[in-house]
Amino acid sequence: MGIMDLFSQISKETMTGPVEYIIVGLGNPGTQYQNTRHNAGFMAIDTIAEKFSADVKKIKFKSLCGECTISGKKCLLMKPSTYMNNSGEAVVEAMNFYKTDIEHVIVLYDDISLEPSRLRIRRKGSDGGHNGIKSIIYLTGEDTFPRVKIGVGKKPHPQYNLADWVLSNFKSEEIPLLKEACSNAAEAVELITGGKINDAMNKFN
Repeated sequence: MGIMDLFSQISKETMTGPVEYIIVGLGNPGTQYQNTRHNAGFMAIDTIAEKFSADVKKIKFKSLCGECTISGKKCLLMKPSTYMNNSGEAVVEAMNFYKTDIEHVIVLYDDISLEPSRLRIRRKGSDGGHNGIKSIIYLTGEDTFPRVKIGVGKKPHPQYNLADWVLSNFKSEEIPLLKEACSNAAEAVELITGGKINDAMNKFN
């Protein structure tokens, strides 16, 4: 084997090293849910994939997956196809396969207590009534995973049905705000994978 062949092999092995972070965007599969508030996590993953040159199309771990390098760490991007309420099934499969610690699972999802364009980053916490997070906590038995909450706006009035609200489409004037939030979420993930979650919290919370 020549020097160049050896170098090529080493480079290939470096690129195909172990996944260090699993980055999961929560949402529902299917075109009918594509632009709904509940799919803000999917939209954030799409933004991250574009920024870090990932192709999130491989079907694995009950998800659409893609790999990329963020902050020098190999990361798996995931969009679970389990529907929101069973998101934990996909997360557990990937965690078991890569032997990933829960602290290296970053979850991005919608938050109705925040206005569009706003983020809230947490190291850990309860499910806050979010069924996707509830599923992950239940199936992993842990709540110590970092999460990036993406604002999708409050219900128009208290009597408005919550399911109807989160499954409604963003208004045209909200789309630029959502794009800004997704861009900021990508930057937050870059800081978190780089071991700078405090910086991410200080910048975006």
